[in-house]
Amino acid sequence: MEITKRQRQDITILEPKGKITIGKGDVALRDSIQQVLDSGGRKILIDLGATKKMDSSGLGELVAAHATVTERGAELRLMNLSRKLKNVLGITQLITVYDIFDDEEEAVASFG
Repeated sequence: MEITKRQRQDITILEPKGKITIGKGDVALRDSIQQVLDSGGRKILIDLGATKKMDSSGLGELVAAHATVTERGAELRLMNLSRKLKNVLGITQLITVYDIFDDEEEAVASFG
């Protein structure tokens, strides 16, 4: 699992590729978000389009990321979720916690 990081305006876009699963992907995601926050980033967009699999640990890391980002006064958005991941977020009622987008332009514009 690798995470590419790029900037668009003042938004940091994280692009995890592979699996966000216990022991590797979940830690990489946590570390990447922490690095953005530690460097002063306040707008984070996670592009999950290349994420092949996410287990309960990965899902838990998304929840923890939301809490951490919010505590630090920053904002977090998600985009390009697979249908399966959207279904899981819907079943767990987590879909109401996140701003989710299918299009990068809309996601970027949502930060205002």
